[in-house]
Amino acid sequence: MIRGRFAPSPTGRLHLGNARTALLAWLHARSAGGRFVLRVEDLDSGRVRPGYMEAQLDDLRWLGLDWDEGPDVGGPFAPYLQSERRAGYDAALERMDAEGLLYPCYCSRREIAAAASAPHGPADEGPRYPGTCRDRPRGPGAGERAALRFRVPPGREGFHDLLQGDLEFDPAEEAGDFVVRRKDGVAAYQLAVVVDDAAMGITHVVRGADLLSSTARQLLLYRALGLPAPEFLHVPLLLGPDGERLAKRHGAVSLAELREAGVPPARVTAWLASTCGLAEPGEEVAARTLVPRFAVERLPRDSTTVDAGALERLRAP
Repeated sequence: MIRGRFAPSPTGRLHLGNARTALLAWLHARSAGGRFVLRVEDLDSGRVRPGYMEAQLDDLRWLGLDWDEGPDVGGPFAPYLQSERRAGYDAALERMDAEGLLYPCYCSRREIAAAASAPHGPADEGPRYPGTCRDRPRGPGAGERAALRFRVPPGREGFHDLLQGDLEFDPAEEAGDFVVRRKDGVAAYQLAVVVDDAAMGITHVVRGADLLSSTARQLLLYRALGLPAPEFLHVPLLLGPDGERLAKRHGAVSLAELREAGVPPARVTAWLASTCGLAEPGEEVAARTLVPRFAVERLPRDSTTVDAGALERLRAP
């Protein structure tokens, strides 16, 4: 059985881009008769705000989405909050460390950026790590106040994306040895998502195309931990007229703002679906109505540019 998931971070209200990814992940699972899991990625305590998780779940339900497992409904793979799953991350770190796959790193982000040999890498993790701490002697107590990095082997990492096709990335050249545990002892995103998806039996990961380069790094971790990797489907992003990710500055609104303005949820789901070929402009259809329409081959591979007029029509009475 297909097991899909959506994993928001409770750092703000859900905007249209988040909502479209959630809708497509839900449609992918439901159209295959699979199960849909909602997991909350709340490890970044500095950005998490009280009440946002509950508000996000409420927005998703308003949109017409449901889930079989999650923090509010439970399930066989609970807990569904990453902040309560740290034992699994610690066990994975201990295993990889024992196998010599990790090393402590004392560098700050500023020091990494200042390294003359550090070309720019993926935007989500800043410049490529030049390996400053890779070969430092590891004495007693080393790593207690340090980040832990994964030793990335040289070479390209290929995988098949269900929408984007066959892809290859070079993690060693693009990102270098990446952080799997921060200096404060908290597991980094790349590790936590791998451990959780494997532990929850997730078979298909539907997420934004901005995470394509992360997939190569995550596949290295799946292999290092002896875990089965899911299939991936990276969906295109919603962009503003300037080519940047759709955001507040473009006039984008959150689902909460649309609700407060009296916009019916069927209009929002249809608008989101129309941006990826699953509905006609101007339609108003409930999420359930879209399930039989879903097919991966109908989705666009390229990002969708949204102009101000389209957003105004969405909000119109």
